[in-house]
Amino acid sequence: MKRKTPVLIGMTAALALTLTACSGDDGGSDTPPAAEGPVTLTLAGWSLSSTPEFQTLADAFNEENPDVTVEVQEYAAGDDYDTQMTADLAAGTAPDVYVLKNLKNFFTYQSGGQLLDVSEVTGALDPSTGGLDAYEADGASYAVPYRQDSWVLYYNQDMFDEAGVDQPDGSWTWDDYEQAANDLTDGLEGDARGTYQHSWQSTVQGFALAQSGGALDTADYGYLEPFYDRVLDLQDSGAQVDFGTITTNSLTYQAEFGTQKAAMLPMGSWYVATLIAQQASGEADEFAWGLAPIPQVDSSTTGTDATPVTFGDPTGLGINAGIDEEKIQAAQDFLAFAAGEGGANALAEIGITPALLGDDVVDTYFGLEGMPTDDLTRFAFSTHETLPENPVGASTAIVQNILGDLHSAVMSESTSVADAISEAEARAANEAGIS
Repeated sequence: MKRKTPVLIGMTAALALTLTACSGDDGGSDTPPAAEGPVTLTLAGWSLSSTPEFQTLADAFNEENPDVTVEVQEYAAGDDYDTQMTADLAAGTAPDVYVLKNLKNFFTYQSGGQLLDVSEVTGALDPSTGGLDAYEADGASYAVPYRQDSWVLYYNQDMFDEAGVDQPDGSWTWDDYEQAANDLTDGLEGDARGTYQHSWQSTVQGFALAQSGGALDTADYGYLEPFYDRVLDLQDSGAQVDFGTITTNSLTYQAEFGTQKAAMLPMGSWYVATLIAQQASGEADEFAWGLAPIPQVDSSTTGTDATPVTFGDPTGLGINAGIDEEKIQAAQDFLAFAAGEGGANALAEIGITPALLGDDVVDTYFGLEGMPTDDLTRFAFSTHETLPENPVGASTAIVQNILGDLHSAVMSESTSVADAISEAEARAANEAGIS
């Protein structure tokens, strides 16, 4: 599978952290001193009752390393995770190993000296691991990717057949997607719609950034305009629920697609595991579904002989700079396991998309009960060029907050696309100091 992460730029000088330690008889070895006896590591996680990946990794690692126990500590989900983690790091109460949910706040953690240098770990990982370069700064690595979700197109095969619309074949551009969404809405009975786009800014901006050659480190966001024009047209035609209804009624993408209120859903690959589980439990309807590559801006990257471009941040694991020295080696071993074949297979067995996608891992994933096995689904899952939603840089978090305001203003139709872009560009220049 082909993946690419842009070279990281714009990083300020960060606190240099070292993993070296010398004992009285090791001759100055750079290897951290091993703890005597069993070791207990703490690991951050969230929504533990519905997000099994953390305990799965902990148990799988412990099975191979019986002297190391990994205890998972539950944190808030969503944006509150980083707020809580930042507070705990400042207070010295954060876990030994913590998750970087996306790349948006990596710069803050790394430049603040809150992550250990784990270059020794990343240097031994399979170079095809997705997102491996995303955590580099100042010539070193400060986290490892253990999962790499990418955005694809989910579609309900039964609803396509009901509406008499041709199913995706891997060749779609966004114009094809828009036409299909309108045709499906016209051909379906009741209140069912052709597609559902959730309220997140990434459902528009992530694709625009990845597919249009745009950037976040310059105050030039004109590349967003055609993507917003298209989405507003779909909203106005009734082919998708309008933004106000989604936010006011707190609609969820799981319910909209899972209960057949929408025939298509652009969403991250993490939803595969949820959909399988919800169909098995009855929370979602029974229907035939599949994955297709996300639509492209033009035909140059469409078709199963090409590599479609999409987006998705890796999810990483880093070591708390305040960890006890005798635990460092165990923490490094855990990171190596989580980002390697052992962790990849353990995650694939529960429907999570690992950062390392070798043939064995893909076979494991497609062996899950309830997983579609058609060729297009396999292609969409395993073949794509995945660019980051949050390219690492000093201004990324500021700009993303500004663009979040742009998204709300445009999607609620309170501000025109052109005016919202102009306002965002002015704010980025003033607040982030970019031009």
